[in-house]
Amino acid sequence: MEWSHYLAAFFSGAFLSNAVPHFVNGVSGTRFPTPFAKPPGRGLSSPVTNVLWAAFNLLIGGILWQVSRLSLGNTTALITFLAGFLAMGILSALNFQKKERLS
Repeated sequence: MEWSHYLAAFFSGAFLSNAVPHFVNGVSGTRFPTPFAKPPGRGLSSPVTNVLWAAFNLLIGGILWQVSRLSLGNTTALITFLAGFLAMGILSALNFQKKERLS
């Protein structure tokens, strides 16, 4: 695999990880920060906006998954994917822990 496939794997993990909190909050009817809120990333967006943002993240993550040519047989690519997934998860946790203080 070329380096660009690993880069795509990393960002596939990041986008797919970012889809999870937005989808869960959206379908549960909870307002949650998105880039479209005021202020961006800090204000709370509607549940529908969160579901749409999750869908966008799933779409981009899925496209990058295809571009990366991930397979269960390529351990390095899977670790790269998981690194992106965890990196976005940790950054999201740190950012969204402030959500309750913003509302």
